[in-house]
Amino acid sequence: MWSGPRNISTALMRSWGNRSDTIVVDEPLYAHFLLVTGDNHPAREEVIASQPTDWRTVVAELTGPIPGGKRIYYQKHMTHHLLPQIDRQWLAQVTSAFLIRHPRDVLTSYVRIRERPTLADTGFPQQLEIFEWVRRQQRAAPIVVDAVDVLNEPRRTLGLLCEALGIPFEESMLSWSSGSRSTDGVWAPYWYREVVNSTGFRPYQPKGEPVPDDLADIYRQCLECYEQLHEHRLR
Repeated sequence: MWSGPRNISTALMRSWGNRSDTIVVDEPLYAHFLLVTGDNHPAREEVIASQPTDWRTVVAELTGPIPGGKRIYYQKHMTHHLLPQIDRQWLAQVTSAFLIRHPRDVLTSYVRIRERPTLADTGFPQQLEIFEWVRRQQRAAPIVVDAVDVLNEPRRTLGLLCEALGIPFEESMLSWSSGSRSTDGVWAPYWYREVVNSTGFRPYQPKGEPVPDDLADIYRQCLECYEQLHEHRLR
């Protein structure tokens, strides 16, 4: 599942982690991303120490046997973690789906964490690039789900997602127990406070906050990417 930041990606990981047949992994390319880019994220050194930093090692794990003898390996990815120098060919060995969120909501949330996000920080251009790569390889548009649809109609939207993946829907995907998980990344204390206290999806509540004027150009570029992906959402 390819998502940008400030989305419901961790809640969706909770949903899939609550299935009886699924094991999840949390942003496995994060350490490689931090090491290569030098970005100064919270708990940077701790993240780098917690995961393999060679993308080839990570990819071998992601395309190898599913851990724990499970049927489904749900891989939560941030799109900007798939750096340009990482060979895309391994994507042909997995089923890629895309979780999108309107850039207005992404940017107004992001500025609370990082005052001046760049276009690359949003993950939108990378998400569209990965989507197009997968579409060319499979000669059909890959699966896209919109965060608002998941929040407002979780049973229907997750049912459509499972149907598109060719697997049965489980009611357990709709609610989960609060608390941390052993599968959470070591960065969870900095980013997952709301999710740790959650027990399910809450209906979407528009905040009505305007995008800061100095991010208007970034917003426009993100919106172009979002609209192209939104055309393909499950509905």
